[in-house]
Amino acid sequence: MIPFIIQIAEASAQLWLEIAPYLLLGMLIAGVLHVFIGQDTIVRHLGHRNFGSVLKATVFGIPLPICSCGVIPVAASIRNEGASKSATLSFLVSTPTTGVDSIMATYSLMGPLFALFRPLAAFFSGIFIGIVSHFAEKEEKQSKKSHLHEKLPQTFKLLEVIRYGFGELVEDIGKWLIFGILIGGTLTVIIPQDLIGTTLASPFLQFALMLIVSVPLYVCATGSIPIAASLMLKGLSPGAALVFLIAGPATNTVTLSFVLSKLGKKAFAVYLSSIVIISLAAGWAFHVIWQLLGSDIQLVSGHGAHLPQWLQVGSGMLLAALFVKSLLPANKKGHEMKFNIPVSDISCKHCKMTLEHKIGELHGVNEVSVDVDHRIVHVDGDIELDKIRQSIVDAGYTPGE
Repeated sequence: MIPFIIQIAEASAQLWLEIAPYLLLGMLIAGVLHVFIGQDTIVRHLGHRNFGSVLKATVFGIPLPICSCGVIPVAASIRNEGASKSATLSFLVSTPTTGVDSIMATYSLMGPLFALFRPLAAFFSGIFIGIVSHFAEKEEKQSKKSHLHEKLPQTFKLLEVIRYGFGELVEDIGKWLIFGILIGGTLTVIIPQDLIGTTLASPFLQFALMLIVSVPLYVCATGSIPIAASLMLKGLSPGAALVFLIAGPATNTVTLSFVLSKLGKKAFAVYLSSIVIISLAAGWAFHVIWQLLGSDIQLVSGHGAHLPQWLQVGSGMLLAALFVKSLLPANKKGHEMKFNIPVSDISCKHCKMTLEHKIGELHGVNEVSVDVDHRIVHVDGDIELDKIRQSIVDAGYTPGE
């Protein structure tokens, strides 16, 4: 039993080291996107019921490092702010299936062809589902709210890049990354070599199996990568692996429930059927293209192992340290603060940055944290409540009682 556990630990550690350098680079890019291309920018472009909104929703969604359930409050927000159903569905399917962090991680474990094809599949998925939704049902155009933010200092923005990319993002994807790494390491050890290729030789059977497994399963875009890579080592075809990489992050019971309850039965049918069609079509296209390229194994093999060992080990240690830090009590959301002030007009990440910067400048404030989902400003420090409330008003927001 002990040797078996050691083998799983070794296989998982190897996956961790291969993925770490690329994931850290992706986190840095994600932080830049978060600060300089925020959610409010997305909202301003998605209110029209036309192809342009669908295209913008898809393009905006692809690089954003938002996980399968994390995309739900963002999708709800852009819908409430005036985005059409078709644009909301396009954003909802393109966003969780990829992201700059997962693109980097895909290249490290699964090679250049997957790293190129995965965002392309996300793009066509968003376009397809948006067009189908556009013609499937009519809807009244929603009024779009204007939402302005004050200009923030560049120093604060740079610090926010680091805080989000290597802090908040780690909290969001950390546990699912660990889950994916451990599952990938376990599959590497327990499944005999080429078992899948021998028992399920037909690509169609492999596609169907991956689809059945993916639809109800919760797995984020990054966490799905080591699982898919490990299954390929055991004989899963690259096309079937792509089916898992598309359908897994885009569908799960929580996301499907959100679509059904907030967007209606017709939108739910469009969403689920479109993902099934696109994932199978993309998987088959990938399978054919790979064969036309001579079934070159280098095109679908990880490149993380080719990096210098010192870079892998150093990146792995840094990533582990960031993950451990995210688990510390001081970094957990909702820990006890002196003041908890509701602010009803908070709606996006840039509202959060604006308020945290404005309140953080007050003398006596030790810590400030804005909960966007619950629209609450948490403040700790030796300061009067009236000064905090006035600072919120000065920033352009309305504090509640």
